[in-house]
Amino acid sequence: MARVFRPTLLEVFDLTNLELGTAYSVYGIVAMAAYFFGGPLADRFPARALLTVALVSTAAGGLILMTVPPLSTLVVLYAYWGVTTIALFWAPLIRATRQWGADDAQGRAFGLLDGGRGMVAALMGLIMVMLFAWLLPANSETASLAQRTEALRQVILLLSATTCGAALLVWLTLPRRDLSQRGEKRKWSLRGVAHVFAMPTVWLQAAIILCAYVGFKAIDDFSLYANQVVGLNEVDAARAGVVSLWVRPIAAIGAGFLADRIGAPTMTISSFAVLVAGSIVLACGIIGAGMVWLFLLTIVCSSMGIFALRGLYFAIMREGKVSAAYTGSAVGLVSVIGYAPDVFMGPLMGYLLDQSPGAPGHQHVFWVVTGFALLGLLASLLFAHVARAAKSDA
Repeated sequence: MARVFRPTLLEVFDLTNLELGTAYSVYGIVAMAAYFFGGPLADRFPARALLTVALVSTAAGGLILMTVPPLSTLVVLYAYWGVTTIALFWAPLIRATRQWGADDAQGRAFGLLDGGRGMVAALMGLIMVMLFAWLLPANSETASLAQRTEALRQVILLLSATTCGAALLVWLTLPRRDLSQRGEKRKWSLRGVAHVFAMPTVWLQAAIILCAYVGFKAIDDFSLYANQVVGLNEVDAARAGVVSLWVRPIAAIGAGFLADRIGAPTMTISSFAVLVAGSIVLACGIIGAGMVWLFLLTIVCSSMGIFALRGLYFAIMREGKVSAAYTGSAVGLVSVIGYAPDVFMGPLMGYLLDQSPGAPGHQHVFWVVTGFALLGLLASLLFAHVARAAKSDA
């Protein structure tokens, strides 16, 4: 929601960028522990049960958000979501997808996963903006705070209802037991954690995810960039934010299919190169007031790199020689490191934007993205080298 409605969210909840970033940071801190413990959990229990419970409990949190709580309650709510969306959800989702992709279609499996998620996000983003605009006066700039608040509350209700609907679909369509659990009893063990800790490719994969995820977190700034730098009103800025969501299914699915042809490590290197190019343009201050089309073209380019990476960075697990039996443990470890931007990117973005209002703050944010994208490019090159060496040794 913040990705599309950040200016309105800050106004309705009476938050600064730093305060909203703090709530994200609390979510990230809880998520760090949740990733680690969620991995062995996913190796023990069926994905169907874990995912259903995760979605229902996440939707329940949306009902609290509808009350427009104070910052203290908001922080607790984000901590709660750190448990429901990570410990119960993330590793089971990745494990189920890897099993579905088997040995010959990992790129397609993860590309379709993130592309499908992206399609739903883009459709929801479009519906949210349409609902939000419909609930406001024809001239949105004349809307009162009460009108904006009520419109945002209805958007939150829509998101909660959709999440419950997803829980029902998961319960009805996923098998009762995971493929690897049929005919055997899996015991709770930290053996898998110790095994993946010793693999260099797992650590490089974690670095790749971390650098790519910094770019993903920066997408939250697109709508505010459009509002404060390009000069769009809140509704048009929200529409600009939705543009990046429509890139996601194309980039993720396309990258996944290409990865099965030319190799996931090669596609990962190419995607980081695209992200470097797009983030440099946003960081250099080339884009100014009224330059709508150049801004849209740049965020499309940046989003192509970001979402291609999201469709790839778990597909490379096969090239990293991670055993299917230890998928949950590996996901837990790389996610603890890889999703660390959930802890620091929110406060960092908030600090940079508040300390340098207007265009300079946004430029500082995307210089940070550029730096991490370059590091990700280096980690991808190293991963490809190590994977090739391991393959030749085999």
